[in-house]
Amino acid sequence: MTTLLSFQDLRKEYFGVPAVRDLTLDIRAGDVVGVIGENGAGKSTLMNMVGGVVQPTDGEMRWQGEPYRPRSPGDATARGIAFIHQELNLFTNLTIAENIFVDQFPSRFGMIDRPAMRQRTADLLQQLALDVSPDTDVDSLAPGERQLVEIAKALHRDAELIIFDEPTTSLTPRETARLFETIERLKADGKTILYISHILGDVKRLSDAIVVLRDGELVEQGAAADFDVPAMITAMIGRALGGLYPERTSEPRDDVLFSARGLTQPGILEDVSFDIRAGEILGLFGLMGSGRSEMARIVFGLDPLERGTLALQGRPLTGGVRQRIASGLAFVTEDRRAEGLLMDAAIADNLSLVAIEEFGRTPLAFLDKTRLARRTGQMQADMLIKAGDIRTQPARALSGGNQQKVVIGKWLMRHPALFILDEPTRGVDVGAKFEIYALADRLAAAGSGVLFISSELEELTGMCDRIMVMNRGEVMGGFDRAAFSDRDILAMAFGKRVPADEVAA
Repeated sequence: MTTLLSFQDLRKEYFGVPAVRDLTLDIRAGDVVGVIGENGAGKSTLMNMVGGVVQPTDGEMRWQGEPYRPRSPGDATARGIAFIHQELNLFTNLTIAENIFVDQFPSRFGMIDRPAMRQRTADLLQQLALDVSPDTDVDSLAPGERQLVEIAKALHRDAELIIFDEPTTSLTPRETARLFETIERLKADGKTILYISHILGDVKRLSDAIVVLRDGELVEQGAAADFDVPAMITAMIGRALGGLYPERTSEPRDDVLFSARGLTQPGILEDVSFDIRAGEILGLFGLMGSGRSEMARIVFGLDPLERGTLALQGRPLTGGVRQRIASGLAFVTEDRRAEGLLMDAAIADNLSLVAIEEFGRTPLAFLDKTRLARRTGQMQADMLIKAGDIRTQPARALSGGNQQKVVIGKWLMRHPALFILDEPTRGVDVGAKFEIYALADRLAAAGSGVLFISSELEELTGMCDRIMVMNRGEVMGGFDRAAFSDRDILAMAFGKRVPADEVAA
């Protein structure tokens, strides 16, 4: 098979720090190549160089044997390279056809040729087995359908290389299966795929070859058949992990730390009641639309509550977000980029966001910058945040996993009593996941409560003391650790109330 894309001694530096170091690699035409590595390993930087978003500091790229030096994403598109980003690049207020032709509308007699647009779009959608009208607004599509529209755009532009960056993070299992079928069809049609994911089982399943990056360097490459998941993990982090989940070091205490009674918000929650004990990790599971995240936002005071009561450490929770934070609540939102961070602010400023009042040194609250710098520096070390100078480097320059560590670190600066973690490991590599799991265990061991919301049932059964299941705004039931059963938990998530005597032990 011929080489489609090659790199020779490729290097990229940011702020004098190498993100990709002297990388040499050949990508064969027609292969599905899995690209794996921890957050900060250089995966996104490498793909951004391929896509023309950033330019190499040194080294060479070649496309079909010819020098390849894209100065913009448009240059990459013209060569036949398409990028399916984790955050899809679609105009949700336009139709599918308008999105596909958005940068080059066909014309006839000086006017947009909409019949030609619809026909071409219909052909592309049929090719991808997406049974919707070309005139459908993208806003009305499910996440998996929107992703297929992105792929249709790539096919319309006759892309030879399609790069998928964490494509399954927002998809249901059914949508994920559909995506995998699409990738298999693309491969059968001769397309070359670069597949970036932290879900190593998926990488193993889909790929012909696997490439492993660590600290910006190529450390392993070879046929997918030569890798198993433990070997992939070891190559990524440079050591054997010993297990996906840390051992729990404590048991929940008897005293109730947090209680919710009769939480009701029409159309969102219906009579939701539950407790979290001190030292307990309570998992919250449900399908899309179950009300998990909406409930977390209500508890934290972000969204309104028509009726119901909340109490933390025996004291009623009232007021807005400021009062909830002062009472001891912390909330790691599922959307770290839009809601968890000030992306253009320095890392140190982000770490100090919710605790800055504690560093006033006089009644006039002048900031004790020395003590604050020492504390944020210690938090960087405690959270193993890979960064340069946190006083000047913006959060935007960090990898996704390190951004998540900053989000969690800013709350740790206040020593909260109840930690709400909403999809805390989404888009995070296996090493960083382990660190987040270990942190949840340490919080529980210190007596804090943790509400752990996740779409990954495996991580809930691996970490939680109990799992509560929601469906359409209602709590369907719950399971103690000894009774965890994927079958019964999923049955509840689909709306079945499982009688206690049927719950698998």
